Amino acid sequence: MEPLFGVVLGLILAVASPAHDSCTCATNKWAVCAQDSPGNCTCRLAGSDHPVDCSTLTSKCFLMKAEMIPLKEKRLWRPPHGVSDSDGIYNPDCEDNGVFKARQCNQSSTCWCVNTAGVRRTEKGGSSLNCSELVRTRWIYIELTHKRSSSAFDAPDVAKALTQLFESRYKLHPKYIAAIKYDPPLIQIRLDQKKKPRWDVDIADVAYYFEKDVNNDSVFHSNSKLNVLVNGDALAIEKLWIYYVDEKPPEFCMRQLAAGISAVVTVVVLTAGIGIAVLLVLRWLRTRTYKKFECKEMREIKTPSLE
Repeated sequence: MEPLFGVVLGLILAVASPAHDSCTCATNKWAVCAQDSPGNCTCRLAGSDHPVDCSTLTSKCFLMKAEMIPLKEKRLWRPPHGVSDSDGIYNPDCEDNGVFKARQCNQSSTCWCVNTAGVRRTEKGGSSLNCSELVRTRWIYIELTHKRSSSAFDAPDVAKALTQLFESRYKLHPKYIAAIKYDPPLIQIRLDQKKKPRWDVDIADVAYYFEKDVNNDSVFHSNSKLNVLVNGDALAIEKLWIYYVDEKPPEFCMRQLAAGISAVVTVVVLTAGIGIAVLLVLRWLRTRTYKKFECKEMREIKTPSLE
């Protein structure tokens, strides 16, 4: 009886193991997944109860939040004071659908307004800072360089390879890829998404996944290294820059511009004032000297001659 029970138990474990192994989130290695029932795998965001749709990209806001949560299964804990770029990774406040809240604050009651990509678009202020709306990032410019090879690639081939990459790996519809320009070794990509239907991925999420891949910190569960092939030859990406363009200009730029104009006006006014003051002083001195000279001549004329 015992041998039979052992065989049955072994079969159960053999069947259960593959099912357990398959309960992972292909598009988010930080998602926590559990087998609720046979054939039903539920994945949730690390450290929260938000469900994760593993058939598409996870929102950038949820990803940034997951990166701030210490998980032994994920990586070593990165303390908040270890972040060198204050405008880079932070613990964001997210809506239930994964969208950034318009106002973000840190633990010291310092707040700022962000766009839909989670990038700061105002000066930092206090807890009374009001962010009336979440401004949409409509364009994203990506500039990257690749390692120089013996011969440059053909521009149409580079554009085709990158379009296929964004479509297959990041689920981005080609209609959102406005342009790809290639001037060896510089590649420029413009993503344009004025409005995002509910069923399409957001270009901000795509840019974040792409940035993680380039930095060898892939969000995908397979953690596979990014491999872009142009006609069978590897396109080794070396450097990456990402620029965000919102529907409305960033407010801190306008403030800086106003401050710069005020400074220039102040310098001009002070310079003009000093110049006028110097001219008045010189004129006064010249007039005073002339009057003294005139009085001296008058005295000499009025003094009778001894002869």
